Amino acid sequence: MTIRLYDTSARQIRDFAPLTPGCVSIYLCGATVQAAPHIGHIRSGLNFDIMRRWFEYRGYDVTFVRNVTDIDDKIIAKAADQGRPWWSIGYENERAFNDGYGVLGCLPPTYEPRATGHVTEMVEMMRGLIERGHAYEADGNVYFDVRSFPGYLQLSNQELDNLLQPSGEGETGKRDPRDFAMWKSAKPGEPTWETPWGRGRPGWHLECSAMAHKYLGTAFDIHGGGLDLIFPHHENEIAQAKAFGDDFAAYWVHNAWVTMSGEKMSKSLGNSVLVSEMVKHWRPIVLRYYLGTPHYRSMIEYSEAALREAESAFARIEGFVQRVIEKAGGVVEPAAEVPPAFAEAMDDDLGVPQALAVVHTTVRQGNSALAADDKEEAVARLAEVRAMLGVLGLDPLDAHWAGAEGDRGEDLHGVVDTLVGLVLQQREAARGRKDWATADAIRDQLNQSGLAIEDSPDGPRWTLGPR
Repeated sequence: MTIRLYDTSARQIRDFAPLTPGCVSIYLCGATVQAAPHIGHIRSGLNFDIMRRWFEYRGYDVTFVRNVTDIDDKIIAKAADQGRPWWSIGYENERAFNDGYGVLGCLPPTYEPRATGHVTEMVEMMRGLIERGHAYEADGNVYFDVRSFPGYLQLSNQELDNLLQPSGEGETGKRDPRDFAMWKSAKPGEPTWETPWGRGRPGWHLECSAMAHKYLGTAFDIHGGGLDLIFPHHENEIAQAKAFGDDFAAYWVHNAWVTMSGEKMSKSLGNSVLVSEMVKHWRPIVLRYYLGTPHYRSMIEYSEAALREAESAFARIEGFVQRVIEKAGGVVEPAAEVPPAFAEAMDDDLGVPQALAVVHTTVRQGNSALAADDKEEAVARLAEVRAMLGVLGLDPLDAHWAGAEGDRGEDLHGVVDTLVGLVLQQREAARGRKDWATADAIRDQLNQSGLAIEDSPDGPRWTLGPR
């Protein structure tokens, strides 16, 4: 058993070899909390949630760190525009992100540090970099000297002479325009902290180098994030950490975007779809299926049609699960192991699409067993399906998906079942008197209401159908 991952730094798929046998350490760049999350933001957390689940299934002890950037130019600008404290905007949106991760079934991180809680560690790292000749102070700012670090830009495969380094307001005194700010000098109305070089606030890149060092040590296994973070953020993280003396990350794993009309989903483009709004119209487990089942390195082009396809596909899985539970007369526990073909797909760079094909094949086999009235075979297939869905965080029988209102949901299901049962009795009566037009009309009305009706040897049954 060898898990293989695409390593951005190597530009190829590599066998995964942990630094500590039996353990995996992951640092994921989390939210910059200037606004509530759209589904593009949450995709990253969801992709790495699946990675974490797969490592845990394979027996690894996983330490998963996902940071929160709660101080940033955009947060400060929004606070000024709205006349609110910067920290209230950050905290409000941090909670919105955690709600988004939670509603889509992401496991909580082992640690979730905030940037503003680690200024001491940032000061220590800057002091060390200045002493080693890799950083310098100018006008109260602290800059990283990119020419002092020979490995700079290896991750993004750029040439230094062609580089245009993003620069912010007030970044004066640079020796080279490509040097980047680790610390920004105090400006009127902005939050500041005391340092040996004067009051100021963190630059974007320093926080992650400092927090990864604190929580995962001088070396860890995997650093993750979206493709858009490769440059400048991850490139600058590497420069800071390695110049400080850390080995830093052994593997770099990046997920692709959710796009609309071919463009990365972004609030600045006005094309984002908030998670809080999406879950009002789509079941969270369907959203997870939609966002989590494409390969993590593949772009997802957002569309209502694609969501409906995901809903329909997941409904087929749920229908099978429900039918077997009814046939078995009780809960069927997940199998101890997933099928070999599923494991092979997941081991190969988290090949979720190929793994999902195994799920659907197993569902079809289970449905054939049900049609043949082979209860034992159907139960065996359901056990495998539950094991596979559990790895993907998509098991509809998992307690998470019942949620805090699980009991209320069961009560509501009972009410709906009674009402639909009465309508189906009318349909059966129409069929009995060969009034096919009325029977078909009743079925069509139920379908339009979002219910799928299946005529089985044991009588008609209903399930929630695709929209």
